[in-house]
Amino acid sequence: MALVLILQLLTVWPLCHTDSTPPVAIIVPPASYPRPWLGARPASVVTPGVNVTLRCRAPQPAWRFALFKSGETDPLLLRDVSSELAEFFLEEVTPAQGGSYHCCYGKPDWGPGVWSQPSDALELLVTEELPRPSLVALPGSVVAPGGRVTLRCAGGLRNMSFVLYRVGVAAPLQYRDSAQPWADFPLLGARAPGTYSCYYHTPSAPYVLSPRSPVLAVRSEDSSSSDYTRENLVRLGLASLVLISLGALVAFDCRSQNHAPAGVRP
Repeated sequence: MALVLILQLLTVWPLCHTDSTPPVAIIVPPASYPRPWLGARPASVVTPGVNVTLRCRAPQPAWRFALFKSGETDPLLLRDVSSELAEFFLEEVTPAQGGSYHCCYGKPDWGPGVWSQPSDALELLVTEELPRPSLVALPGSVVAPGGRVTLRCAGGLRNMSFVLYRVGVAAPLQYRDSAQPWADFPLLGARAPGTYSCYYHTPSAPYVLSPRSPVLAVRSEDSSSSDYTRENLVRLGLASLVLISLGALVAFDCRSQNHAPAGVRP
């Protein structure tokens, strides 16, 4: 009988002591949330003294935003806004403020110091002048009259506007906006021969310009062959002139010896 009572008590015990509190909400790890996006206004390349706004946009309303600079573990700036967008203001920027930035967002149930995955890095460049570009001809600087040649202006920075000039012509020859750190300018072979240079600049104000590239000479096959023939003719002419001069000196020396007085002959 005692054994039966014990078994009945064990059966009833879980029902009387079931936890009636609601289950704890499961926090989704920040890594499962989409990354935010970081952009710069008026541009990511500016001259010193310009006011720059870095805008961090989350895929959904957030509670707090943080701006980080590469090489630093602590947030550079914080914004507590219940919104999808936060703005970070950098006033009268200096070259020292240039660098790589990224932003993160947080939600109230993540706890302090817990952030989303970072945005893609934004490179902020503060400079008076962009690096000098290079100009090359593809596939080469000698082009057939009926062929084509492409001049590539490479500057090293993405999302720039490129300009091609022909030496001796004041107006630009071609413009190109490129998402790549270079721009290609195609030329017809018959019109390609000439000397060229290029430069690039930021696509919108405030404009930052680069110096012009070193000049590049493009020649046609006909002109290059004629130049080669002309150079050979010049070389042959110089060689002939040297031979004639040597022959004249030898003849003059022989003649001098024949007309010299007997007493002074060697």
